[in-house]
Amino acid sequence: MKADQFLVLIVDDEQFTRMQLRLALEREGYQTAEAQNGREALNACQQLHPDIVLLDAIMPDMDGFECCTRLQALDCCQHTPVLMITGLDDQESVDRAFEVGAIDFVTKPIHWPVLRQRVRRLIQQSQIQRQLEAANRELQRLVTIDGLTQVANRRRFEEYFYQEWQRMAREQMPISLILCDVDFFKFYNDTYGHQAGDRCLQEVAIAIKNTVKRPADLVARYGGEEFAVILPKTDMEGAILIAETICSVVRKLAFPHINSQVSSYVTISAGVATKIPQPGSDLQAIIAMADQALYQAKTAGRDRVKFMPLKSAEC
Repeated sequence: MKADQFLVLIVDDEQFTRMQLRLALEREGYQTAEAQNGREALNACQQLHPDIVLLDAIMPDMDGFECCTRLQALDCCQHTPVLMITGLDDQESVDRAFEVGAIDFVTKPIHWPVLRQRVRRLIQQSQIQRQLEAANRELQRLVTIDGLTQVANRRRFEEYFYQEWQRMAREQMPISLILCDVDFFKFYNDTYGHQAGDRCLQEVAIAIKNTVKRPADLVARYGGEEFAVILPKTDMEGAILIAETICSVVRKLAFPHINSQVSSYVTISAGVATKIPQPGSDLQAIIAMADQALYQAKTAGRDRVKFMPLKSAEC
């Protein structure tokens, strides 16, 4: 751990104490910033994102206990350790310091070797915690991402669809589902090989993802050569338009497919279904509708969109 990589925010209403702390910490190589009261500390944390806060407990207007409570409420400071510096060493003050979120405390007069070690330890612990959380987020992402296509996998599809189905039921808004299938993909694999087939699926996934751009929409690999698109707050006409656009974009990739029975290039068929969920209703019904629409698109000649049960349209 290189000290010069870390910023320490010193909060104390006494200028002489701030100067002592600043000089001691800078000798250790830390970068420092200062605030003379709680309000300045809150502003400095939001602007500078320090790696640790040294906070005086006794200050006018807003004392260190209240300041620490407010710091914990800031998104930028939820993982920033606070080391309370206090002239009070009674049990009530110590208990209160930990209750408001301080990680540790030192008493005045400051024992500098103790302060040095505690600052170092708290920064190390904070960095380890951040690394663990980042690693956990990455693991969670990997659990929900399809390894080949890098879109959501079937597990994530089911979790997210259930979540959005419940939300649309509460809000009484429509939700649409598109099921897409690469036409004659087995023939493609047989003709060009599985590595080419994998590349084809990757490019199709990218094309679909680039077409579906709203943050709330989800593109998932539903299985094999089949993809699914969840479209919350999207009515029938909007879903059909997106499905038609997906068909068109995939067609424009112009992947040669000499054994396709509908085109000399790779194409997809799509089935679309839209419902306004009722509270307590089963989302399997809309999946069955989209699957039936996809089947109709295939039997009608592929390379097209079908909608169930109200409307159908060709790409």
